[in-house]
Amino acid sequence: MSDSTPEVQVGAGTARLENDRHDPGSVTLIVDGTPQSHVNTEDPSHLSFEYVRRIGHLIDLVAPDGEAITAVHLGAGALTLPRYVAATRAESRQQVVELDRGLVDFVREHVPFPRGASIRLRYGDAREVLGKLPDGLRGTVDILVVDIFGGARTPAHVTSVEFYGEAVRLLSPRGILAVNVADGAGLAFARGQVATVASLLPHVAAMADTSMLKGRRFGNIVLAASRSELPTGALPRLLAGDPAPAKLVDGPELRDFIAGAPVVTDATAVPSPPPARSVFQTGRKPSTW
Repeated sequence: MSDSTPEVQVGAGTARLENDRHDPGSVTLIVDGTPQSHVNTEDPSHLSFEYVRRIGHLIDLVAPDGEAITAVHLGAGALTLPRYVAATRAESRQQVVELDRGLVDFVREHVPFPRGASIRLRYGDAREVLGKLPDGLRGTVDILVVDIFGGARTPAHVTSVEFYGEAVRLLSPRGILAVNVADGAGLAFARGQVATVASLLPHVAAMADTSMLKGRRFGNIVLAASRSELPTGALPRLLAGDPAPAKLVDGPELRDFIAGAPVVTDATAVPSPPPARSVFQTGRKPSTW
């Protein structure tokens, strides 16, 4: 290992891995100044980022403890959630789709996969690759994670009803779609994403902290949607017990949250709003790798 912080040029800018001084054995992937992923190399079942923990709860509840599942991840980052699935649900089948092969190669060089993990990597635009996934995956996916960013923004073409319509065809009867949505004041983008997903799947919920839901700050809302009832009975307790507690919004409250927002189409789609640079921007700090 080098004493310097590993760094490489990728499509979205400069990527580097920094040791987490507050969490020994953990690293943070930072791309163009924005923290993208956090991995505990000694315990992949530990999830640090708030929104990632919320998706982790969905993974925990989609099937009985320890049961192998089929997972598809659109967007790789440092492959935190594929590692989590491999650690908590041995023998699970996983597919990861990522546009930037150089980023994944960089991450895997410095933070290798755990032994025995069945993780298939596919490279290319998520929407294009969706149409090329094996036919055998359709109707079999238990957790479909959409966490796609180009830099700090989600591209418009993966926010529309046409995109989600292709994605949800992968879901098994119990399968859950989990979408990481970044938004700020007013939450117009998030409301549109909820409306769009709700036009395709009958059971939808959102998870975020209360200040985020009130549009007081920029942050992440996790959408969960399924053809089957969501595990909303267990989620509030899990969300309340997290280091950064969150609220579950569903039913009439979710309909009020949508507040008449239109379904997003390819013709109307826009990228997610950019955060202020002060929200996520990190300076380069000395770190020992």
